[in-house]
Amino acid sequence: MRRTLFGIFSLVMVFALMLSACAPKEEAPAPTDAPVEAPVEEPVDEPVEEPVDEPVEEPVATSPWEGVTPAKEIVFWHQHSGEEREAAMKIIVDGFNATNEYGITLTDEYAGGYGDIYTKMLAILNTPDVPDIVVGYQNQIATYQLADSFFDMNTVIDDPVYGMPKEDQADFFEGFFNQDVYPLYDNQRLGLAPNRSMEVLYYNLDWLKELGFDGPPTTPEEFREMACAASENPFSGSKGEESMGYQLSIDTSRFASWTFAFGGDIYDGATNQYTLNSPEAVAAFEFMQDLFADGCARLVSENYGDQTDFGNGSLLFTVGSSSGLPYYGNAVNEGAGFEWSVAALPTTTGTPKQNVYGASVSIPKSTPERELAAWIFLKYYTSPEIQKIWAEASGYFPVRKSVADMMSDYMAANPTYKAAWDLLDYGYFEPAVPGYDFVRDEIEVVMAAVVDNPDLDVQAEFDTLNQFGNDTLAEQLEQLN
Repeated sequence: MRRTLFGIFSLVMVFALMLSACAPKEEAPAPTDAPVEAPVEEPVDEPVEEPVDEPVEEPVATSPWEGVTPAKEIVFWHQHSGEEREAAMKIIVDGFNATNEYGITLTDEYAGGYGDIYTKMLAILNTPDVPDIVVGYQNQIATYQLADSFFDMNTVIDDPVYGMPKEDQADFFEGFFNQDVYPLYDNQRLGLAPNRSMEVLYYNLDWLKELGFDGPPTTPEEFREMACAASENPFSGSKGEESMGYQLSIDTSRFASWTFAFGGDIYDGATNQYTLNSPEAVAAFEFMQDLFADGCARLVSENYGDQTDFGNGSLLFTVGSSSGLPYYGNAVNEGAGFEWSVAALPTTTGTPKQNVYGASVSIPKSTPERELAAWIFLKYYTSPEIQKIWAEASGYFPVRKSVADMMSDYMAANPTYKAAWDLLDYGYFEPAVPGYDFVRDEIEVVMAAVVDNPDLDVQAEFDTLNQFGNDTLAEQLEQLN
């Protein structure tokens, strides 16, 4: 009986197992919050991906001028006259007015010569009547700034919106670009150069060849020999009545140019003192005294008289601005029609030291709106394409290096311009200090006296002159204290 029940139980178990194998599986239980131990996997060597640098957004530069709207109407005072320069200025101004994106209209006004403009400006500094842009030499701007009356372009030149890109700044000739930065006023930038000129020696090459010389003088001794020879041997093609080696114009830039040629300077920037009585300045004008005493040189008797006499073939040498090249060319073409050119002044050192100068354009203080509009025009005025237009029409040198390639055809057609251009590496500057206008007037008085009277002691005259210069400078600088 027990076997039979055991057998029946066994059969039931087998049958239950069979049913269990054929039944569907139950769903897995819902997950609980109890931690589940993850299965441990054996490490596998896999390639490691290099981290990728996510691009970092540069912070957007803000401009202190963002809230300023450029003025719609501004005025530019300048000294440019003559048909070609007036025509070029019109092209420049009309182009700016038609293309600037701010709707600025600039009116240019001929305000007289440099002296006229200087006198007018002194009377209206720090008033609403000032022009928005004015032309002026560095010493004149330095005088204006004694009254803190001019806009510092350092506040806008590197501005992210309105500034001048660094590559454009680097395109300026370094000396020209730095000439309008004033150490006297904490290195404020009070101007921007639109053009420059240089003192050069004009010479009649055909006449030199007749006298037995191959080219212009390179030393004062050669200059003297040639000038005296010309005074005694008139040019065969001359249309003038007299013959002269050199004519000296009573001008402070001639004083500086001859002092530079003798290796000296007229101002010491390290001490902020004039050096008008330096050994080199004295030697230069003792040399000039001898030329006059020996009949090899004389004074220019009327405005541009040396240019006229040079053109008609009665004057071998003259020293003047390179901006006069077109006028000298016209004088020669209408006169004796000879071969001529320009060179460095003869020097005692073997290395030229050329007097480079030129007025800059500056912005009188007014309102932020007017100052910003004026700055926008100055960027346009000194851009390479406009520089080319202005240089070719005016005879000035451009101040941007890239313009040289743009002017290759002009230089090929005007070899005297190219000869002067090649001397720019030897440029030197007169002092940019307040009161220099007063000192210039006194220099010209003393210049005329020493060449007119060969018995005057040049050293003694220049000692007195130098004292005057430094006294004048001290009086001007007292206003800064």
